[in-house]
Amino acid sequence: MEETSLLSLLFVSSLLICSTNQARLTVSPSRSQFFKRDSVSLSCEEDDSSAGWRLRRNTTKQTRAECGAEWGKSSGSSCIISFIFPLDSGVYWCESREGATSNTINITVTGGSVILQSPVLPVMEGHDVTLHCKTKTTPSNLPAAFYKDGSLIRAEPTGHMTIHHVTKSDEGLYKCNISSDGESPPSWITVTGKPTTTNLPTPTVTPTPASARDGVLWSLHLMFILVRYLVMLCPYFISTVLMVSLYRHRPTGNHLPISMVMTPPTQAEQGLDDDYDDVTTEHHF
Repeated sequence: MEETSLLSLLFVSSLLICSTNQARLTVSPSRSQFFKRDSVSLSCEEDDSSAGWRLRRNTTKQTRAECGAEWGKSSGSSCIISFIFPLDSGVYWCESREGATSNTINITVTGGSVILQSPVLPVMEGHDVTLHCKTKTTPSNLPAAFYKDGSLIRAEPTGHMTIHHVTKSDEGLYKCNISSDGESPPSWITVTGKPTTTNLPTPTVTPTPASARDGVLWSLHLMFILVRYLVMLCPYFISTVLMVSLYRHRPTGNHLPISMVMTPPTQAEQGLDDDYDDVTTEHHF
């Protein structure tokens, strides 16, 4: 029982170590809407290049399609779409060989002449967000009206609108309209909360001798090396733990057959034993 608990603990710990290797998907140009025939580059910003991160997507025609095999041109952990079309609209993400996934990005490709340039990644509460309403042919900014969840927010003569100090209430579906060119597709803007911090009492810092500082730095360096090797050896560690677990639970040939299990004597056998004891006592002198 203790061995099984230990194996389970080691297995969970190895999974926690492996989960530190993550990737972050980015897109260039950094926006979620594109005109037809635009060029788009997607990249997996990875912590561990040995994890083998690859781009995948879900569209109306494809599910979990991998870059290079069914769409785009693969270059390591990046993917380039030279000419993007409306059929390329969908959800994109990075995925490792072990099945770990990154954040997702929704890309919309329009055959129209107006797009909304909005943040492709979630926005943190308290930050400012600027939305641009762009046309395909006109380089200068035109007056545009901005909408959230189907309701008009306001019209801007310069074609861009800034939302100051965003909150969770600003999360929603946005679009814009230029009267002379048309309306953009809608895009969802996600707002994330600020990370919570706990105010801890300030510790009293005492001067540390140079030798002690060197010892601390050396210890941190050794710890960093240990963590790095643990991360690199993580897949091998998991496979070893699984093999040990299977080995300990395999059937062995040391168990006695059922027919050899000792059973208590029957009454007849007990009687014979008693008679034998009586006979032996009669021959004592």
